[in-house]
Amino acid sequence: MSTSLEKSAPARPVPPAAPPDSVPADGPPGRRTRRNIGALCGAVWLIVITLAAVAAPVLPLPDPGKITDQYSIRPFRQAAHILGTDPLGRDLLSRVIHGAQISLAVAIGATLLALVIGTALGLTAGFFRSKVDIAFDIGTNTVLAFPPLILLIALVAVMEPSIGTLTVGLGLVGMPTFARIARANTIAFAGREFVTASKSLGASTFRILVREILPNVALPVFSFAIVVAATLVVAEGSLSFLGLGVPPPAPSWGGMIAAERESLYESPYLVLVPGMFFFLTVLSLNMTGDWARDRIGRESAL
Repeated sequence: MSTSLEKSAPARPVPPAAPPDSVPADGPPGRRTRRNIGALCGAVWLIVITLAAVAAPVLPLPDPGKITDQYSIRPFRQAAHILGTDPLGRDLLSRVIHGAQISLAVAIGATLLALVIGTALGLTAGFFRSKVDIAFDIGTNTVLAFPPLILLIALVAVMEPSIGTLTVGLGLVGMPTFARIARANTIAFAGREFVTASKSLGASTFRILVREILPNVALPVFSFAIVVAATLVVAEGSLSFLGLGVPPPAPSWGGMIAAERESLYESPYLVLVPGMFFFLTVLSLNMTGDWARDRIGRESAL
């Protein structure tokens, strides 16, 4: 009897299997939290060092080029020289903060120059295509094929080393990458419905580029610009270390490291101070750029 009842009883529906946990494109929530905290710390450092560099002329700091006989590499021992002095008696804190003016000015100026010119070229090539695109490929490939360091050395050899020369040279090196990113995004958006609608309504080419395509291209370009700024800080420091940057007595982080590299074993602190400022700035720019790229990627996926 029990056997017949079991056969006649309706089968219980099997619950559907739970779908596997989907992992976002930018990683699990824990990784996102750590990345957000890192980006916040990086943004705080960038704000502090930028404000210090801008306000350096009015801060109570000694003259960064003043030579004295008060040589002391021991930090926090003198009220007048919190981070100590270099072998010429120049205040390390003052030189590092004034050096931030040069490093940040060159990096930000070159990034903006490359961003503006590269984005304009990429928009034009991606929208018109045809012969304009062919000329664009030839120009960008030519610049990319030329070794950046050789190009910068040649530019500094022809022109006087200065902040303007470094800004133009580094901006020229970074321009092709911005142009290619802008071109790729322009091609992706040029065939969208809102662009077609603008054309059918009789909008001019300039209006379509500026009002319709540029806002969509600007987000990935700006997120990439933060990472490029970090790269250009390294490039400026490398050129200054090689003696191709802003000539002394103007302080720069790369120049300070190069000036004290021979006394690295006797006085490593003289290299550690500008090196730490250099490291923290580049790290902060990279973390902030990664956060911006991931944030833009999540918004575009929605």
